[in-house]
Amino acid sequence: MAIKQRKWFKWFLWGAAGVILMFLLFFLSIYFGLWGHMPSEKELKEIVQNEASEVYGTDDRLIGKYYLFDRQSIPYEEIPEHLIHALVATEDFRFYDHEGIDYKSFFRVFFKSILLRDESSGGGSTITQQLAKNLYQRRKYGRMGIAVNKLREMIIAKRIEHAYSKKEILTLYLNTVPFSDNTYGVESASYKFFGKKARKLTLEEAAVLVGMLKANYYYNPRLFPERSTTRRNTVMHQMVRYEYLDQGTFDSLRLLPVELYYTPYAHDKGIAPYFREQVKKEVEAWCAAHPDSTGKTYDLYRDGLRIYTTLDAEMQALAEEAMAEHLSGLQEQFEKSYGQRAPWITNKKMAEDALLKSAPYRALKERGWSDTKIMDSLSKPRRMELFDWKENHIVEGTTLDSIRHYLKFLNAGVISIDPHTGAIRTWIGGINYRYFKYDHVRQSKRQVGSTFKPIVYTTALEEGLAPCSYFSPKKVVYEEYDGWSPSNASGEEEENEFINYSLKYALSRSVNTVAVKVLDYAGISNTIAMAKNMGIEAPLPQVPSLALGTAGISVEEMAGAYAAYVNKSTPVKPFFLTRIEDRQGNILAEFEPEERTKPAFSSHTRQVMLEMMKATVNEGTASRLRTVYGLKNAMAGKTGTTQSNKDGWFVGLTPRLVTVTWVGADDHRIGFRSTRMGQGANSALPVFAGFLQRMNRDTTFNRYTNARFETIPSAVLGELDCDPKREDTFIEKLFGKKDRKKGAEQEDRKDRKKKKKKEGFFKRLFGKKKDR
Repeated sequence: MAIKQRKWFKWFLWGAAGVILMFLLFFLSIYFGLWGHMPSEKELKEIVQNEASEVYGTDDRLIGKYYLFDRQSIPYEEIPEHLIHALVATEDFRFYDHEGIDYKSFFRVFFKSILLRDESSGGGSTITQQLAKNLYQRRKYGRMGIAVNKLREMIIAKRIEHAYSKKEILTLYLNTVPFSDNTYGVESASYKFFGKKARKLTLEEAAVLVGMLKANYYYNPRLFPERSTTRRNTVMHQMVRYEYLDQGTFDSLRLLPVELYYTPYAHDKGIAPYFREQVKKEVEAWCAAHPDSTGKTYDLYRDGLRIYTTLDAEMQALAEEAMAEHLSGLQEQFEKSYGQRAPWITNKKMAEDALLKSAPYRALKERGWSDTKIMDSLSKPRRMELFDWKENHIVEGTTLDSIRHYLKFLNAGVISIDPHTGAIRTWIGGINYRYFKYDHVRQSKRQVGSTFKPIVYTTALEEGLAPCSYFSPKKVVYEEYDGWSPSNASGEEEENEFINYSLKYALSRSVNTVAVKVLDYAGISNTIAMAKNMGIEAPLPQVPSLALGTAGISVEEMAGAYAAYVNKSTPVKPFFLTRIEDRQGNILAEFEPEERTKPAFSSHTRQVMLEMMKATVNEGTASRLRTVYGLKNAMAGKTGTTQSNKDGWFVGLTPRLVTVTWVGADDHRIGFRSTRMGQGANSALPVFAGFLQRMNRDTTFNRYTNARFETIPSAVLGELDCDPKREDTFIEKLFGKKDRKKGAEQEDRKDRKKKKKKEGFFKRLFGKKKDR
């Protein structure tokens, strides 16, 4: 009997030794990387995770990200203590006592999870092991998967503990751990779910985030608020259990609801999407041209760049609100005015043209498909979501149906800049970036209408025209331009043929006939040169209709040009980048505004023009700013409307902000049905008005809203102190004018030329320059 026992014991020892040997060989195979790469301590010390690049506005307000993984890293000092306590109490209460492996938990997992394959027994992983799993994702090894992955993570965890301190491990863990909604790291999660930096998280908010770690979908507070609340309270109860929280505080906090300030940073959603797209383009261009010291090109989506801009996020939000409020109402009126006779319904060619430009058509064309095959594919009905101001609709329709739907929408371009530096404060490229990708601030160049007239008047004043000059509003036929004859937007002319308008009156009322005559006085080439000096780079036609704004110019360019009227006659180049930093905060590049020191025109001309544009607001085409919207701010401005009411413009000038607004349909063939609806004062001006009203209600913007224009010298005001209308004198009525057809101003121009010729003679004789 004893012999049998000894034999059994011997076999047992041999069996146990075999199992131990097999386990040892199995462990060594993992340790030496036979099941996959095992990082060394040196490699672990050099861990560099993909990080989102962040875009900041003024006051370091985060406004967007570019990423493959939504992750932002922060130092230990930026992590609140109660978040650390919540994590340790819930995930690894012996964290400070072990060196990467909690052996009590390990044996529980080994016998229950691995040998008995009881997955309900829990993971038992320490924070360090979880970090190892986050850094080096688990692989599939078949039936050996659990054992291989667990041992792999234990080995890596031990190496992490040798490479890093406990604080560093906690920091690395919280910067890499996945949270709900494809979010990585506590800083990104804090921004996404609570709209704040992690260091500002309250205890209960921190508990919500830690609660997600058990199952980030199941405990997603956005999708399952009740589950999230229960899990949050469990986390806080663990904090009480391990003496990180007192019972009284827990009792009060557990009754609070989970309140989110959900702020996703999707590319086509959120604040200023058109602006963020332009930032992306410029920074990518910078990255391509400026590799790091090793020659590596920066990656906007991986390298965690910090991009600082001039955009004011609060101001941008107000501008977007004002735009949406006005455009949604205007759209309804616009569609109602057309009814079933709308061109996007009746004009087949318009829809076909739009189809040929559409992304689906171009994508299939690039594959080599024939037009017949493409049309057959795009004509098949499918479920689609269509944008609408009130509520998006899910419908069954074809691609052509979708194109017709989007043809009808009015779009917008809005920009606000600091006129003294060119810093861009707001940028709205369209009504909804998800559905309308085309940017109407920079990409679009639309006819500017009467907003070009101030440039014409400025040129004429610089050419010697007196501020109190008068012009007849009567039509003139320009034979040399195929008998072209401009008319006024109202379609009315003064019945009294001897009445003349002052410059101030004509500009404030936007009288077309007078604007063309002022251009004739100033000279087309001189006016084009003035526009160039004011920063307009778009090609300008050398025709009299230039005075009426037939040139296509971007919203951005117009803002820079108009800045001259409140910036000592000097235009600015709008800009938005201030600096770029790497993930450690090292400055990679700093950007300064393009300095333009040469004034485009004299101070006297600027003061005269500013007074004329104040009159536009106080008594002219933009007077509804005062009468309808009740704005009492210091303002000047100019409305603009193009032919057939296709483009509505408004430029609003305040001492510290220049705002340009454009409204129209993407397809330039679609216009408003009436001037009453389509004029700039009705289509574009209300966006500026709503924007300024909102700023007035927020004391944050007092430096903008309470600012006042410079005091205009009495001498300049005196030059403008003349009747708005003047009747021809008795002699002029009796004898007429040599060229009544072209107007009295033609005689004034000839007199001016004679005077200049005479002045030139004296200049040559005495060598003196006239100081204008």
